[in-house]
Amino acid sequence: MSSPEITMRRPDFPSLEPGWVWLVGAGPGDPGLITLLAAKALGEADVVVYDALVGEAILAMARPGAELEYAGKRGGKPSIKQPDISLRLIQLAREGKRVLRLKGGDPMVFGRGGEEALALVAAKVPFRIVPGISAGIGGLAYAGIPVTHRETNSAVTFVTGHDATGDVPDSVNWAALAQSSPVLVIYMALKHIERIAALLIEGGRSAGEPTAIVCRATLPEQTVLETTLGRCAADAEAAGLEPPAMVVIGEVVRLRAALDWLGAAQGRVLTADPLGTRRQTESA
Repeated sequence: MSSPEITMRRPDFPSLEPGWVWLVGAGPGDPGLITLLAAKALGEADVVVYDALVGEAILAMARPGAELEYAGKRGGKPSIKQPDISLRLIQLAREGKRVLRLKGGDPMVFGRGGEEALALVAAKVPFRIVPGISAGIGGLAYAGIPVTHRETNSAVTFVTGHDATGDVPDSVNWAALAQSSPVLVIYMALKHIERIAALLIEGGRSAGEPTAIVCRATLPEQTVLETTLGRCAADAEAAGLEPPAMVVIGEVVRLRAALDWLGAAQGRVLTADPLGTRRQTESA
């Protein structure tokens, strides 16, 4: 029997229309990781309102003549206030512009996309949300650290390292996280890593638990520090690490010895069985 003929057709993507705001995730940094819909929006937008984690390589994909407006917010540095950013999006849309609000990672994962979308709803401005690859997943994959693995964890918790005030969130029950989640992925944690590590250890987490800090994830200057929960603050300071950074805590960090595919491309010899699972299976 002959195989059925398959007709291929290109996807019919929606267009960014005048007076609309698209809240778009730019992914963790590598321009190859943005979505097709995000790339299309960059080629159509009249104005791109971008944050601090969107790199020049991605901005270069905007159509010629598009306005690029910086609206970045970085902890501890002078930043545009969030209500002003929302008002600017509304103003541009009401001027009939095709507005692209471009955020690092995913706009709805610690990206304030929900706040901006609610402001657009209140102003009766039409919008679309275009998800992106979050740094807590894509960034760790570039570091060779999976957020889940059947031999280590059936759950993972994503948490922010600071709240709206810039401090360690009081609303997070760190003791409960220490006892309940086998893997913790902490966004924006570097500034408060010493305090966060202390709270987790006080909650029952082992000071010797594998921990990794991933800085500038997916970019050519990506840096990965493998350490322990008890040593992570001192080691990060000694290494001179700076934000943006992700912190991951849990046994999955050990898998980097086998899955550091970027390191392997540069000559690192990978370990075939970093968890010793084969030996455990054979002895069972």
